[in-house]
Amino acid sequence: MKDQFKLALCQMKVIDDKDSNIKNALDMIKTAAENKSDLVILPEMFNCPYDNEKFKEYAEEKKDSKTLKSISKAAKDSNMYVIAGSIPELDGDELYNSSFIFNRNGEVIGSHRKMHLFDIDIPEKISFKESDIISPGNQITLIDTEFCKIGVAICYDIRFPELLRLMALEGAELIVIPGAFNMTTGPAHWETLIRGRAIDNQLYVAAASPARNEELSYVAYGNSMVADPWGDVLVRASEKEEIIYANIKLSKIKEIREELPLLNGRREDIYRLIKK
Repeated sequence: MKDQFKLALCQMKVIDDKDSNIKNALDMIKTAAENKSDLVILPEMFNCPYDNEKFKEYAEEKKDSKTLKSISKAAKDSNMYVIAGSIPELDGDELYNSSFIFNRNGEVIGSHRKMHLFDIDIPEKISFKESDIISPGNQITLIDTEFCKIGVAICYDIRFPELLRLMALEGAELIVIPGAFNMTTGPAHWETLIRGRAIDNQLYVAAASPARNEELSYVAYGNSMVADPWGDVLVRASEKEEIIYANIKLSKIKEIREELPLLNGRREDIYRLIKK
């Protein structure tokens, strides 16, 4: 495996038009390829406004998804891995917030359905209940690539440290979080959580947000970023639409874990995580 590879995080400005959003994603993937990226990450709900009233309207089935077919072709044409943020996925009567991962040949090599749904009520600031329409996933998602093992979680999933710890214990060296924190939770917790999970597990965390769009009912915070195993922020976007890039150096994980052996210091005689 290579010691280094290049990430591109596409902080898209999502609008209320699926075709325009797909085209924007394809344009950004093409730009990332021209900048010699190895892996491209799109944001949560990149083809759809983050809005319970829009999810069913924009939903697609995996087997007949216009969005996924377009991303598959782009991954193959650009010869890059693509973690396709998330889209509203229809499966029978259930609706999921789902991320699909494509290899260089445009093949789906894994998917993640958001496990922890965004149900919050902060008086006078924000109230949102994703579970009114979205069903939770029940699978921890780890993908083997030519670079390393990658964990994929979506937005609110990052608030549950057990999930990311299990990914680390199962060999993840990079965890990718397509996420759409808002203007209340974003300034308060976005950076802290990204850096905290990177420090906890001594690995890279890359979080891709939509750009801020004040015209939508739900306004994303933006500020996509990548944190390294020491918790340093390697790169950070503004609130606007842009692509940011980061070089991932896997040997740094080994170096940090040898200097500060947190994972080896766990007291499994007293506590442990058990995956069912």
